[in-house]
Amino acid sequence: MKSTLCLWIAAFGVASAYAKSKPAEAEVRARTGAEVVWQRSAADRERADAVVDKLLRKPLTVSSAVQIALLNNRELQAAFEEIGIAQADVLQAVTVPNPAIEFEVQFPATSDTLNRYAWVAAQEFVQILMLPLKKRVSEEALEAAQLRVAAQVLELVAAVKKAYFTAQAGRQLIGRLKVIEETTATALDLGQKQFKAGNITDLALLQMQAAYNEGRLDIAQAETDAEEHREDLNELLGLWGARTDWEIDGDLPSAPSGDLSTRHLESLAVAQRLDLRAAHRELASLAGALGLTKTFRYVPVLDFGFTGERDVDGALNLGPQFRVELPIFNQGQARVARGQAELRRAEAKFEALAVRIRSEVRKFRDRLARLRNRAEFYHDTALPDRIRIVNRAIPQYNAMQLSPYELFTAKADELRVERGYIDALRDYWITRADLERAVGGTLTPPKSASAGAKKEIKP
Repeated sequence: MKSTLCLWIAAFGVASAYAKSKPAEAEVRARTGAEVVWQRSAADRERADAVVDKLLRKPLTVSSAVQIALLNNRELQAAFEEIGIAQADVLQAVTVPNPAIEFEVQFPATSDTLNRYAWVAAQEFVQILMLPLKKRVSEEALEAAQLRVAAQVLELVAAVKKAYFTAQAGRQLIGRLKVIEETTATALDLGQKQFKAGNITDLALLQMQAAYNEGRLDIAQAETDAEEHREDLNELLGLWGARTDWEIDGDLPSAPSGDLSTRHLESLAVAQRLDLRAAHRELASLAGALGLTKTFRYVPVLDFGFTGERDVDGALNLGPQFRVELPIFNQGQARVARGQAELRRAEAKFEALAVRIRSEVRKFRDRLARLRNRAEFYHDTALPDRIRIVNRAIPQYNAMQLSPYELFTAKADELRVERGYIDALRDYWITRADLERAVGGTLTPPKSASAGAKKEIKP
């Protein structure tokens, strides 16, 4: 079993990543640049609320949205209590069990004899012998809990970014739809005047009216979607009441060209992913627990104590006491078999998680490259072409060489392409957030971490 684990760790290049972990707060700060606080008191909550209120007084950016979620999401605070439970388990593991005292009194049946007294003070000695091993196992479980919570924090960061970019794209689309609506309303008004003057047919006027109505329906649907996206973000940020009156800052940023190196992302992910590191610590904890079970399987009970007895004749007897459970029938077979099965299950899950991480990284890396190319094509080719068509159509329309409906159609085609560009940008930034999560929280780790990850890659 140990050799199998070592092979897997070496194959995935994570041997150096399993050093003693930082607390969850420090791990998240190093990977996201944002502060996360385990709020264990009313004062902690008040300080977090003050920061949230300060951030909400300004237009919401993606970084401020992430910071608000890390301070105000109550499900995240509930997850932090897993660390508190694991800390309590460590305390319990290093606590010496209480000694037991038994006292017995027997009253004589006749009056000419004394009462019989007996007492025993005993200590469970096996539990004391197990303290160092139990401490190590519980500390490994605590480290696994810290890593699991830190991984949950990074999951929340990715979810907030995706919700933010979705809401930002919806807001940007509504703005463009309203600009087009104003243009089509002007064109429709002119078309109605031309129809009254007999310059266009009733079919042309009906086409313009229908297109204008469809544009209004598009705005209504976009506003409905935007409200839903806004509430999705409110839920992640933990906001309600007056705090939900925030505004998003600006439009979607353009997709950067060649800003990201996608080399060695798989190895970087395996070195950085906190849930994989947590799975490894759980493996170590289960292996330690199994070793503990095997070590003490034949001596499950071993008590030492001191006993005293005053007999009915007044004689006082004192001496040591020893109690051991004879492993005749139950030799801990079930506990050992259970521990072995749990260890094999954890090992299989660890291997499956490592494979899934690599697959996720490849999937999001390739999707990100395709979306960046798509957004660049919209920005550099498709959208400029449509803008040029509209710019050339306007002089022809002014010269009455083009009907209002044809001009409106050109503007509608421009909007369709611009809508595709907004969707491509939104999907790019959402996929980038997914890739950041898949890699472990950051695509640009410290140079030392990157160098370490590259060094561990197998040819």
